[in-house]
Formats: sequence, structure tokens, C-alpha cells
Amino acid sequence: MVKEGITIAKKTVLRLMQDMNIKTKVRRKRYNSHRGTIGRVAGNVLNREFTAEEPNEKWVSDVTEFAVADQKLYLSPVIDLFDTSVVSYSMSTSPNTALTNKSLTNACQGLRPSQKPLVHTDQGFQYQHVSWAAILTKHGATPSMSRKGNCWDNAMAENFFGQLKTEMFYLQKFETVEDLETAIDEYIHWYNFERISTRLGGLAPMEYRTKTANATEAVTALC
Repeated sequence: MVKEGITIAKKTVLRLMQDMNIKTKVRRKRYNSHRGTIGRVAGNVLNREFTAEEPNEKWVSDVTEFAVADQKLYLSPVIDLFDTSVVSYSMSTSPNTALTNKSLTNACQGLRPSQKPLVHTDQGFQYQHVSWAAILTKHGATPSMSRKGNCWDNAMAENFFGQLKTEMFYLQKFETVEDLETAIDEYIHWYNFERISTRLGGLAPMEYRTKTANATEAVTALC
């Protein structure tokens, strides 16, 4: 509605949703990868500052779990706080370090030499591992971790998981892990390129990134 130039209060939207019995699915118990202090624990450098002035300035990451029949599937995305886009992600039937390291490595491959992001996670065992720290060091990135037992410190990652499960996973029945993997691929593409956000002025993450980049280039040309 914002994108089409229609102004309406959020409370009005909520009231209309109630009148039409439009409700979200209840979010279920989250996956917890904390196993105590088994390696390096970084401080909470991000400190709930969930905004960024430029792309690849601040990233958040986490792992979530899906149950399909008698199997589990785990998703590890890297989310850019500049525009909330998913810059990289990986999936596996095991929540091991290979899963998280793959998504971080792929995200770092898109960095320019001058870009050294702050990378925030919880205190999951994957992020305390020396292999995670080595990837961060290689790319000059700064580690940051949520305080123990405080999911709000990584609220942006939790919010993404909630949206994905509410808007896709809970609305469908999946027979196999492969079917779910395909659905997640499709959802993340839709999320990045089509799903509009009020935070981004009614634009999808990649629309916002492109528009901002074009505006920056125009200003640079004038200077």
C-alpha cells in the first residue's frame, strides 16, 4: 500500500485483519545450538544496533531447524543489516561447523578489499570454533556474539526465521528434505527480490540496495 501511495495507519490494518480473521501462525520453539563455552566467546559488539549505513558493514547469522518426516534440515543464512538481504546461505541435515562455515565463506567472497564487516551471532558451538574465527580473521571481519541466553541480541536473524516459517514452512506439508530445500531456495529468492518491507520504504531488499547504489553513484558523479 505504501508503494502504491496509499497512507493507512498500522492500527487500522490490524483492526481490518481481525475483522477478516487474518492471523499469523504461532511461532514454535527455536533451535538452540549453545553447548556452553567450548571455544572463543566474543563480546556483544553489535549491542543491538541493527542498522547499517552501507552494504557489508554489519552481518548477522544463526542456525534454524526444520523437521521433515523423521529427518531434520538446518539453515544457516548471513543477513546484511543494511537492507536485511540474505547475502549467503547454506543448508544441511547436520548443524555442524561445515554448515556455518560454508555460508560465511560464500558471503565473504562478495566483499571488496575495503569491506570488513562486523559479524554477529549467538554463542552457538559453531561460532566458538577455531574454523569460524579463522574465516573472520582471513577477511578482517570483527566477531560479535549475543549475551548468553539473550535471543533479543540477535533479533534480526530470529525475525527472518520467524518470517520464513510463518510465510512458507508452516503453510505447506513437505514429504522430503529435498522438497523443503527447493522451497527455501524459492522463498529466499522471493524474500530478496520481491518481498516488500516497510522498513525499506516499500521496497524489496535488492530493490533498496540497487536504488541506494544508483543514488550514491549519481552524487559521486556530481562531485
